[in-house]
Amino acid sequence: MTDSPARAIQVLPDVLISQIAAGEVVERPASVVKELIENSLDAGARRIEVRLQGGGVRRIAVSDDGGGIAADQLGLALQRHATSKIASLDDLERVGTFGFRGEALAAIASVADVTLVSRTPDADHAWRIDSTAGIVEPAAGNPGTRIEVRDLFHATPARRKFLRSEATELAHCVATVERVAAAHPDVSFQVWHDIRRVLDAPAGSLRDRAAVLMPEGFAAGARAVDAAVEPDGRGAVAAIALRGWVGAPTAARARGDAQFFYVNDRYVRDKLLSHALRAAYADVLHGSAQPAYCLYLRIDPAAVDVNVHPAKSEVRFRDGSAVHEFVRKAVERALAPTGAATVVPAPATAAPTYTPTYTPDLPTPRQSDLALTVQAPAPSATTSTWAPPPTGMTAPSPSARARIDAMLADGVRFPMDAAHEPAPPRYPVAAESAALAPPLGYAIAQLGGVYVLARNDRGLVIVDMHAAHERVVYEELKQSWNADAPARQELLIPHVFRADALDVATAQDHAEALARMGLDLRPAGPGQLALRAVPAPLADSDAPALVRGILAQLRETGSERGFTEHRDELLATMACHAAVRANRSLTLDEMNALLRRMERTERADQCNHGRPTWVQLGMEDLDRMFLRGR
Repeated sequence: MTDSPARAIQVLPDVLISQIAAGEVVERPASVVKELIENSLDAGARRIEVRLQGGGVRRIAVSDDGGGIAADQLGLALQRHATSKIASLDDLERVGTFGFRGEALAAIASVADVTLVSRTPDADHAWRIDSTAGIVEPAAGNPGTRIEVRDLFHATPARRKFLRSEATELAHCVATVERVAAAHPDVSFQVWHDIRRVLDAPAGSLRDRAAVLMPEGFAAGARAVDAAVEPDGRGAVAAIALRGWVGAPTAARARGDAQFFYVNDRYVRDKLLSHALRAAYADVLHGSAQPAYCLYLRIDPAAVDVNVHPAKSEVRFRDGSAVHEFVRKAVERALAPTGAATVVPAPATAAPTYTPTYTPDLPTPRQSDLALTVQAPAPSATTSTWAPPPTGMTAPSPSARARIDAMLADGVRFPMDAAHEPAPPRYPVAAESAALAPPLGYAIAQLGGVYVLARNDRGLVIVDMHAAHERVVYEELKQSWNADAPARQELLIPHVFRADALDVATAQDHAEALARMGLDLRPAGPGQLALRAVPAPLADSDAPALVRGILAQLRETGSERGFTEHRDELLATMACHAAVRANRSLTLDEMNALLRRMERTERADQCNHGRPTWVQLGMEDLDRMFLRGR
């Protein structure tokens, strides 16, 4: 086999250069739709219409009412690296538009037939140019721009073979428009396929737009995120704000298909931001479960680089660690109400309803002594600010049994639909009782050795005692650890128990780490360990089981660095061993003590694994279950 002769270096023709760029920018019809509607938004459009044929392969037409393009600039619109959005490196570093490279239209024109018709507001008529002839000529048209793309990939048939069915490509196009529309509530969007309208999104609220993206059931447990910080004055931290909604841990999904993050209204898939969200859910979501969220980040354009991916779907932050920490803390705050904060006060005259309070305008950044201190108050997990979008029709009310089943499954309380079901009788509550009763009420019984039943002003509270106690102990251990002074309980009589050689060696190798956890564990002879002190919250735990579990995890983490990285997992293991077990009989005083500790504990409504720790059954719920008032 002979070697091929070396080729001479040559300049590639413009057509081939554009086709190479098209391979990076134009993956499928949805990519074309995205580029065209983003151009419309940059032009100030308030109405955008997308018409498709053949799933977008045969034809894509995007019309808008934006500022249009002057006749003498139409010829430049289809040329590579021609743009009105930037003119210097300084513009590039502070780019605030969706497009800026001047590549999209040229790339699309290299793999399809493109016709552009545009009219500026002060022009007498529109002007037209097509990518084949390149001639600018008068045309009929309203103010704005209309771009038509026909026979996508006809010039590169090999690329066309990678496209899916017409229905699949159409679904991707619609999903793309929905994602863009979710960040622009003041712009109306319509998508037509042949003669059928497949999407109609009139101008409305940000909440309604975002609701279209989220799965059914997200609204029930959605929690509002609202946080902002000022720049630090030294240029190290930029002004940054985060708003939107995150789903309750019980709304987690097997796939990450309900995760939407916007940076300056641009939908992105960024590893740093995804990691910040996973870190925020670390204490309430374990395993492969994926959280659901729709979040909007505002940051100074100079502090974020959007020129790192051909499709602009990834970004790079000037101070990534600061942004990561801000997002993590903001979401953690939204997920961490105390047990008392999640209880809705008893209604006085009417059944409770959701009252949306979210507005689409981002807050003015507020002063902060600490650059990354989250200033938003913790929202209630029950009175969600999320509501599904209006549909123009009133859905039938589900049965009382279905409501209770859903509530028990999700750990949240559903609003009553008073318009379709008769109002149940009211139960007056004495003023002094309402003033004195704690949020989770007073224990009245233990059921099946697993659940604590309590009565509060709303009705009946059902608590999973092990899950609730596990969360309480875990949060106490974390607070103790963060204070760098774990409260220790010295044991009057040390726990001496048998241990294999591996456990003894692990206890000796990690004596310092064990001491920092509040454990005094020492060899007591051949094949024996003696536990002389434990963290105060674990004083009544099963000592041998606790120690063996901790030693096993220390062997997995290995080094001190590994121990630090897995600290929360170790503390969670300790909490699990310390929590009360099923079938353990509790006195009323012990049950009430657990309820009071839950009211003081963050995230007390979720156990360490993301399951609900308690549910509230109001008197109205019980009346509906037993069909009272009918």
